Amino acid sequence: MGSSIVKEGFERAGHRSLLYATGQVKCPADFKKPFIGICNSFVEIIPGHVHLAELGRVAKAAIEEAGGIAFEFNTIGICDGVAMGHTGMKYSLPSRELIADCVESMIRAHQFDAVLCIPNCDKITPGMLMGVMRCNIPTVFVSGGPMRAGKLDNGNAADLITVFEGVGKHTRGQMSDAELEELERKACPGCGSCSGMFTANSMNCLCEALGIALPGNGTLLADSAERRDLVRTAAKQVLRVLEAGLCPRDIVTPESIDNAFALDMAMGGSTNTVLHTLAIANEAGVSYPLERLNEVSARVPNICKVSPSYKWHIEDVGRAGGIMAILGELMRRPGIVHPGCKTVTLKSIAENVGDARSSDLDVIKTVDAPYSPTGGLAVLFGNLAPEGAVVKEAGVDPAILKHTGPAVIYESEEDAMRAVLEGEVKAGDVIVIRYEGPQGGPGMREMLAPTSAVMGAGLGTSVSLITDGRFSGGTRGACIGHVSPEAAAGGPIGLLKNGDTIEIDIPKRTLNVKLSDDALAARAKDRPAPPDRHLTGWLKRYQRLVTSANTGAVLK
Repeated sequence: MGSSIVKEGFERAGHRSLLYATGQVKCPADFKKPFIGICNSFVEIIPGHVHLAELGRVAKAAIEEAGGIAFEFNTIGICDGVAMGHTGMKYSLPSRELIADCVESMIRAHQFDAVLCIPNCDKITPGMLMGVMRCNIPTVFVSGGPMRAGKLDNGNAADLITVFEGVGKHTRGQMSDAELEELERKACPGCGSCSGMFTANSMNCLCEALGIALPGNGTLLADSAERRDLVRTAAKQVLRVLEAGLCPRDIVTPESIDNAFALDMAMGGSTNTVLHTLAIANEAGVSYPLERLNEVSARVPNICKVSPSYKWHIEDVGRAGGIMAILGELMRRPGIVHPGCKTVTLKSIAENVGDARSSDLDVIKTVDAPYSPTGGLAVLFGNLAPEGAVVKEAGVDPAILKHTGPAVIYESEEDAMRAVLEGEVKAGDVIVIRYEGPQGGPGMREMLAPTSAVMGAGLGTSVSLITDGRFSGGTRGACIGHVSPEAAAGGPIGLLKNGDTIEIDIPKRTLNVKLSDDALAARAKDRPAPPDRHLTGWLKRYQRLVTSANTGAVLK
């Protein structure tokens, strides 16, 4: 039915009058054309989004050239980097739900025939994906593209994580004021999503493997002519996808989610992709148990390492052949990628890949000579995480893949950050940050600051960190997040005491505290109440409705 419901028949004269008033519809013949929504996330506080107004204009012109009528609307967006390390980060994950609700509201209220989504960073891409899964109208995604890596005077590449880790070094007297100032001025040189394999770029790359975006979506640079060409192509492709009647729920299946996670494992993407992809699957009506991730990981070699796990950046991945090259390398080994999955190119994922292979084996390795034989992400289970916890295995130094140590417990990110900077945390410790989950935080703040401080303090190979909260895509080290159930929901992490022995075995996928079931049950009888966050407004509603990370932190 689509837009015909708002523009056809004598009883819709008032609707047509209002549409004439917008200036987008200029004559009666325009009502015969498909109405295409452009869901843009242009905001001026996020470097990944400052150029999206221009990309929206490019898309609008291309849609109209292809025979559609384009109506642009915007969503909110939060910059996780700017929101990091203070109460603003409590709003980051909740913003995903607001974006999904807004996308659903705009599409349902105005009855677009199809939609082009232009996201770029953090929660915006998954929020838009969740919204379009609910509405299930023909959709194409095209991101704003990644930022170039910064260049320092000594020729070294730098990015946002270099700056955050520089703060830790500066605190320890290992970096001068002048060196830190150079980092902050040069690490982020212009528009685009931050230049490493952080959450934004991970999600935009996964959109290619999922099939909802065109090849190049994840790696073509934000400030390049190629990015603008991709936007034009994607905008015109919306009309073809509409004609074919291909909808998001035709594309997002258990098999295409396997493909997305296979890419994530192969390139060591952000742990946040797990949270978001589970939420997207939920909106698409797809059952995808957390345990399935370890099955994917077991068959996927880690063939690409990008900052923060290694020196390469997204621009290097693009230069080496991009996401299709990574998938092409994986397809050399049968059984890793489901080749027949549908995509918005109206071809299968295998047809999109074709004969693409790595053109730089230093950046994208082969399946026969990988960094490691299994994937970059792992899900751990045990008496501390009965419903799972997630770690970016590709970013963990081999020296600490197995770690047994005493718990040092903090009830908030701020307390843990202070402890690291003041030298309270010692080599061998296991930092526990709890009541930072979706409900307990609330909002499951991304905790890049304490993890970067651990690395900057030289403790990356001797200290682990576990939390019911989550980490930035820029996090590296033995940082285990998404512990479920979270402390605020009655999870065992809320029963820990300082000095308890934590046993972490990432290769065996286990996370335990050295306590018997009876001992944990005895502690549960005297469980302390969660901290009162003194909430008002949206966060108070969110806390009442949100579920733990193993569900994707979706609302009840």
